[in-house]
Amino acid sequence: MSSLKERITEDMKNAMRAKDTERLSTIRMITSAIKQREVDERITLDDAQVLAVIEKMIKTRKESIAQFRKGGREDLAAKEEKEVELLQSYLPEQLSEAEIEKIIADAIAQTGASSIKDMGKVMALVKQQAQGRADMSAVSAKVKAKLGA
Repeated sequence: MSSLKERITEDMKNAMRAKDTERLSTIRMITSAIKQREVDERITLDDAQVLAVIEKMIKTRKESIAQFRKGGREDLAAKEEKEVELLQSYLPEQLSEAEIEKIIADAIAQTGASSIKDMGKVMALVKQQAQGRADMSAVSAKVKAKLGA
């Protein structure tokens, strides 16, 4: 099984061969962000760290989409949405709502969490299982609701 970085590199070569400029530019952004983090931290990223980079890129684009829509720039919003779609293709299969609820319930039971003060412990466990497979800000909101209720 090849690493996520190898898959991205292979996709970049295929996009070059196919002369798919939109796809190529997005993939180059991914590789650039990965290399930037590797140089900054003087490390070689593993798949989990590459996923974190991609998730951050998705989050940034989603924020941009909201701003573009607010500003009436549907053309730019559409471009960002295409990039989000491509970025999401590198994420593992997303968890269903039921799976997310079960992970949260298990984490609360495991940590013995009873109040919002225990949120950090619960999120640490949830993050191990859901990172890259769910929108962590939405998961965090669900945990907060469960602990605050």
